[in-house]
Amino acid sequence: MSINLDQAQQTFIVEARELLQAMEQSLLQLESEPGDQDAIGAIFRAAHTIKGSAGLFGLASIVGFTHIVEDVLDRLREGSVAVDAALIALLLKCGDHMLELIEVVADRGETPTPAALERGEALREALSAYQPLQTTPVSVETAEVNDDAAVEVLWHIALRFGVDVFRNGMDPLSFLRYLDTLGTLLQVTTLTERIPAAASWDPESCYLGFEIDLRSTASHATLNEVFDFVRDDCEVQISAVDAAPERTAAIAGDLVTQAEPAFMPAAPQRVAPSEAKTRDGNYVRVNADKLDELINLVGELVIASAGANLLARSSNNDPLQEAASTVSGLVEEILDGALHLRMIPIGDTFNRFRRVVRDISQELGKDIELIISGAETELDKTVVEKIGDPLMHLLRNAMDHGIESADARRAAGKSAKGYLSLNAYHDSGSIVIEIADDGAGLNRERILQKAQERGLVASGALLTDQEIYNLIFEAGFSTAEAVTNLSGRGVGMDVVKRNITLLRGTVDLDSRPGQGTVVRIRLPLTLAIINGFLVGIDQSTYVIPLDMVQECIELDEHQRQSSRDTGYLDLRGEVLPLVHLRDHFSHEGPAARRQNVVVVRNAEHKAGLVVDDLLGEFQTVIKPLGKLFGALRGISGSTILGSGAVALILDVPVLLNQIVQLEARTPQAPQSPPVVAR
Repeated sequence: MSINLDQAQQTFIVEARELLQAMEQSLLQLESEPGDQDAIGAIFRAAHTIKGSAGLFGLASIVGFTHIVEDVLDRLREGSVAVDAALIALLLKCGDHMLELIEVVADRGETPTPAALERGEALREALSAYQPLQTTPVSVETAEVNDDAAVEVLWHIALRFGVDVFRNGMDPLSFLRYLDTLGTLLQVTTLTERIPAAASWDPESCYLGFEIDLRSTASHATLNEVFDFVRDDCEVQISAVDAAPERTAAIAGDLVTQAEPAFMPAAPQRVAPSEAKTRDGNYVRVNADKLDELINLVGELVIASAGANLLARSSNNDPLQEAASTVSGLVEEILDGALHLRMIPIGDTFNRFRRVVRDISQELGKDIELIISGAETELDKTVVEKIGDPLMHLLRNAMDHGIESADARRAAGKSAKGYLSLNAYHDSGSIVIEIADDGAGLNRERILQKAQERGLVASGALLTDQEIYNLIFEAGFSTAEAVTNLSGRGVGMDVVKRNITLLRGTVDLDSRPGQGTVVRIRLPLTLAIINGFLVGIDQSTYVIPLDMVQECIELDEHQRQSSRDTGYLDLRGEVLPLVHLRDHFSHEGPAARRQNVVVVRNAEHKAGLVVDDLLGEFQTVIKPLGKLFGALRGISGSTILGSGAVALILDVPVLLNQIVQLEARTPQAPQSPPVVAR
């Protein structure tokens, strides 16, 4: 097996992104609470870890820049540098530059662009103001130098790698290369006494050791930290061969615990709490592609299980039916477990917007605070990845157009500070994300006027407030008086709606003049597999998401004729609008002698779907429709039944929305019920 260094480097890239995100959140926390020592420590540890790990892979540009940032953070930690707005802004920009270097140098293996290099130099110059005057510029290869480490010391490092170091994706030579950046390697002796006989060689095992003489100004702790990345796969002993007298005494204390005759694993300088180690050991990083492959295989397993159940029922073999039922139960448990693996909290996505709100509010000259709730709400990782851009645009739009300036807010009797909230919660098998502001709200009359000018609404048309507000999602629609670098061009809101629709979600908004606006996004928990309810029309089969089904009703002859004439059904005193799926999907032929109504509900909307047959519950593996069927309204996807037939999945929110629009535009007929209760 070849050494998979690429995999190890990809792990570093992923972890570096996470560390930079954590560093950003800690900086924002420090901005609001300048005395928070925990935040300062977290920021320093993030930069320190990134620098050390980058050095193992020879990413000198990342090491060099991060070292300067680390120096400033170290002074901040010691109290030599005070926290102020300028420093926070500078460190945030440094974090952005570090992320750019990781994306370009580490991920793509490219050289930074001249513009990036220029930004880096400008940041280095800005950071120098927070460093001691005697500090000289640090080169790309500069090692970590402590204040008490100005004298070079000859270090002897005895290093033995474990047999599994290759299997874990580590290259022993990368550690030697990193040591070379910390000083001068005077001698490296490769030890081969552990190499077994040729018949016992294992190409996946490492049998090498090294004796190293290094002259460096780095401290014992710094050299020890080089091996943090491979701590569990090596044995290391570090000792000073010669040193200045005052330095020898200090080092002696460090080496007391290493005076045992055998090689002992070097202990980390920062001992983490045992509970933290336990927590870390409970998590395993899995490639997302492997997880997607698992979900696909589980989906195929669900389809195969349904086919086996169908054959078992037709065989009239009781033991076979019982075995098939047992397998179906196990498949359902596997399905639930697999889907749970892809569920992640949306809080990480929400937290990324703290920086966005901070930067944009400063750009606009507004004081805006972001309030996050429901961060623990979980949904499919695919949905989380794709919802970020729509949320970003909605937040920017709310800050630019929704929340007024401080003077306008005071004149309206509000506090000078504006509030923007992000909230997520589960509702009826879906996740609802709300973006709310306490701004001026939408101008109903201006939206209607603009829509009439563009020909979107006929003059004199009667529209509900909801319909008027939803006009802002039309392509190219804008009521902004002036174009800014944030909004006003009439693009973006239509893209938001289109992207959410592609996720099988819906978006609507509500606004109150002078009080603010709420945008409400409703999304499915997963895009892979759902619990469905099978219904039949003629020879065709449709799937209704089970979490939207409330009850089923059989229609008698009188109800059939009455509902056909009025379009409504009296459901225990409640007026229920109906959708005849036979007519909606243009099925030819006469209706079945017996018809049924499936009562469905989504958010506050409720309706009945008239079908021929009720076929029961079904584990539905969602298959996307091709581009040829992309324009079908009321259909969100397809699935394969146990018999091999294809069933279409109904898009219930779209069907209900059509009913709402029809009710709003159509005057009530004399024979129709006067009010539709939902």
